[in-house]
Amino acid sequence: MVAVLATLAVLSLASRPGPAASGGPQLVREDSPRYGNPGAKVVLVEFLDPECEACAAVHPLVGELKRKYREQMQLVVRYLPLHANSVLAASAMEAAGEQGKYWEYADLIYRGQPDWAPPHDGGPPKIAPREAFVQYAGFLGLDRAAFERSLDDPKHARKVERDRQDAQRAGATGTPTFFLNGDRLSVRSRADLESAIARAVQAAQ
Repeated sequence: MVAVLATLAVLSLASRPGPAASGGPQLVREDSPRYGNPGAKVVLVEFLDPECEACAAVHPLVGELKRKYREQMQLVVRYLPLHANSVLAASAMEAAGEQGKYWEYADLIYRGQPDWAPPHDGGPPKIAPREAFVQYAGFLGLDRAAFERSLDDPKHARKVERDRQDAQRAGATGTPTFFLNGDRLSVRSRADLESAIARAVQAAQ
């Protein structure tokens, strides 16, 4: 119960409405990972960090919603790295995406987060992050050599840094932070996110 309440508190803080920085934030980029109907009137943007526990906690719900509304909504993923292995983890997701397994890989990376992310006591993780990420590629049947070459390509780190700057301009300081049709959501519970999307889908019909 304590863990659940802590997750909701972090989620509430990350998604609390706040002023965007001047200059006009760009919430969607041409190369941002997307799921759903490209022509949908409802667009949900999530700024996430693969090493964030709150992101891992909300990930199953986001998965349910993106599948439920796949014809009425498009989900767009952006990165906001806040931890030591965030950039490497995001790069692994991008590398898997190059082989057509972005969403399946995201499921694995969140599911395995307790193993590759350092524990709160400051000790070492159960498995080195890079080793874990390569293993996940194997689990999905990806070309490991191609995956590792892509994982080491600095283009992914540049993309993550660009996303971080976009998040900063949009006023996002924590993860996960959601924007629905350009408006920052205040999400304090599962029901908040579900109802916000349901209302937006209904209004778009």
